[in-house]
Amino acid sequence: MTLDERATDSGIEVQPVYTARDLAGFDEATMLGGPGEFPYTRGVQETMYRGRLWTMRQYAGFGTAEATNQRFKFLLGAGQTGLSCAFDLPTQMGYDADHPRAEGEVGKVGVAISSLDDMRLLLAGLPLDEVTTSMTINSTASTLLLLYQLVAEEQGVTGAQLRGTIQNDILKEYVARGTYIYPPRPSMRLVVDTFSYCAKEMANWNTISISGYHIREAGSTAVQEIAFTLANGIAYVEAALAAGLELDDFAPRLSFFFNAHNNLFEEAAKYRAARRMWANIMRDRFGAKDPKSMMLRFHTQTGGSTLTAQQPENNIVRVTIQALAAALGGTQSLHTNGFDEALGLPTEHAARLALRTQQVIGYESGVTDTVDPLAGSYFVESLTNEVERLATAYIATIDDLGGAVAAIESRYMQGEIEAAAYEFARGVDRGDKVVVGVNLFAETSATKADVFPIDAAQQRAQVARVIALKKSRDNDAVRAALGDLATAARGSANVLYPMKSALAAMATLGEVADVLREEFGVYRPG
Repeated sequence: MTLDERATDSGIEVQPVYTARDLAGFDEATMLGGPGEFPYTRGVQETMYRGRLWTMRQYAGFGTAEATNQRFKFLLGAGQTGLSCAFDLPTQMGYDADHPRAEGEVGKVGVAISSLDDMRLLLAGLPLDEVTTSMTINSTASTLLLLYQLVAEEQGVTGAQLRGTIQNDILKEYVARGTYIYPPRPSMRLVVDTFSYCAKEMANWNTISISGYHIREAGSTAVQEIAFTLANGIAYVEAALAAGLELDDFAPRLSFFFNAHNNLFEEAAKYRAARRMWANIMRDRFGAKDPKSMMLRFHTQTGGSTLTAQQPENNIVRVTIQALAAALGGTQSLHTNGFDEALGLPTEHAARLALRTQQVIGYESGVTDTVDPLAGSYFVESLTNEVERLATAYIATIDDLGGAVAAIESRYMQGEIEAAAYEFARGVDRGDKVVVGVNLFAETSATKADVFPIDAAQQRAQVARVIALKKSRDNDAVRAALGDLATAARGSANVLYPMKSALAAMATLGEVADVLREEFGVYRPG
């Protein structure tokens, strides 16, 4: 690429200047619509941030339930408007804290939750009828959701009053992240059972957050991120319809989760294109009638993979640009990363500063004063159109392969992401892609920064708590309840109902997962 050539991170050529000629054939009525109107390019609400700011939802979770509860209260006290919970790897993989495979990982990258007792401690003193909660959990999503509901019911809060989101997006685990347990097809059954359960029992809960975030973190381009995410969304809709669910009963509770990287205008265009694509997919492909079924609502998190251990204060600027892109693109909620996250979990200082970044953008920058401030820009509209064109071509290829599940099983998506990641790394090595403080403006002296401490005593305390629970409960009742769960898993009944009964009887997360491992099998990639 010459000095006169420019391209976005997805390889879309950027012209020196854009004019009306670059939007030849652009029909504003059908391609934009008004804010809150099909195809929702300009946003899913009529007033957007003039009516209410996005939910400021900082991600938190580490150590024991008590420690994470304290961080939740700290963030709420600092002005956060929604909770977002990270779980440790054993919890994500369906192992209790006392399992041999959990050793050394308990509470390390998220909170350890093994039982109803742990969930009670995690949520102690939190107004579950007022706060919205997001839980980043996939293979064991149904288990964590039911534990949350059980605690809420103990507080006198009904399922209908609960608002929040579980990620519950298992397909991207096979593509990009790796915290899967069961093979794809029984895993899809768990997802659909959760859709059905929540439609009846937790009507205001978002049953899935179809995630492009981790696809991007694995190295995809912005175009691949929305293409593969929407392809996965199509697969979830098809699976739910095949199970007999009514489209407009479950589709309004689908939500999405996207990344925000440094290319400000491509990121904003990506969100606008994704909304338009999903609206057309739901109306034209599936025949949705309810406008809410066509609205792509999404959470955004700034790009963890863009953060550098070198000169970590530079990450404050990166996160600000990324958060601004999310706001300009019309996100419904936002997490901003701490500047020290390339070194460890965010310290309280970094978490507060990350939240303040959102607050400054929301209250001081002026970007919230008008709906879709980038609309009508020759550059942004042209870029939105090109992102949509390229992403639509990817979806057509996935359709030809038999859909997202088949494309994952054939490793098509994984191969495309790996190729994009490799090309980006080569660009950094060559100096074509500048990373300030790494391959340009680097410094030889090491930067000192506070690093979040890992408390080994918390890990030991969690293990001891699980062991004590298994000795003190009514184990006959637990065995009977787990037997009912196994029977449901072998048949076609919704497994969440017997799963809830087992968890109420004090069965652990690991024991529930073990029953499903026995019935569904364990996925081992070829």
